[in-house]
Amino acid sequence: MPYRYRPLAMFSALLGWFGLALQLWFSVRLALDEGHSAFHGVWIYLGYYTILTNLLIAAVLTAAALDTPTAVSRFLLRPGVQTAAAMSIVIVSAVYNLMLRQLWTPTGWVLVADVIVHDLMPPLYVLYWWLAVPKASLRWPQVIAWQSYPAGYFTYVLLRGAVNGWYPYPFLDVKALGYLQVVLDALGVLVAFIVVALLLVALGRWQARRQGDAVPEAA
Repeated sequence: MPYRYRPLAMFSALLGWFGLALQLWFSVRLALDEGHSAFHGVWIYLGYYTILTNLLIAAVLTAAALDTPTAVSRFLLRPGVQTAAAMSIVIVSAVYNLMLRQLWTPTGWVLVADVIVHDLMPPLYVLYWWLAVPKASLRWPQVIAWQSYPAGYFTYVLLRGAVNGWYPYPFLDVKALGYLQVVLDALGVLVAFIVVALLLVALGRWQARRQGDAVPEAA
């Protein structure tokens, strides 16, 4: 990554980790207040797609800012991985703002954490992606491979819910909606993932051509 973009990556990474730390603190504190263990708070924390995706983009941004030659960093900094992360964080923001924001009214530091993970990190990461990620290697078939992350998360939610009856989002609540409706809801969100991914690949390949990079037409 060009050095001039590392300050953006570092600032975004620090902000992302701060927001995640706040969210973890509140999750653990809520669990303790309700008579559960701290581990229960961590377990609930790791049930949200928002949290998992913010962890992913914070890790990507950290790898970009530090530029250390490790296997993990090389994986995270692959253009395909960084673009898949962009796809996911865009959906996080869209689903939250269109379907979930009206369900609660956070205040104080809870609001700060909420704004960071849902409102600040998505545009910051997309800005980083646009400026710093090389995109000539992006291929249309990658769009399908990228769906393994949301599909894996959906399976994870169903398995967790089958064990303890807890579902992180209303549109995935099997107890309230039944499996058929939840699967239909998930398919609708999957279509949104695919549309966003196609748009990102199209934009990325267009940008690469504008910059004079070789982009195979039949990729």
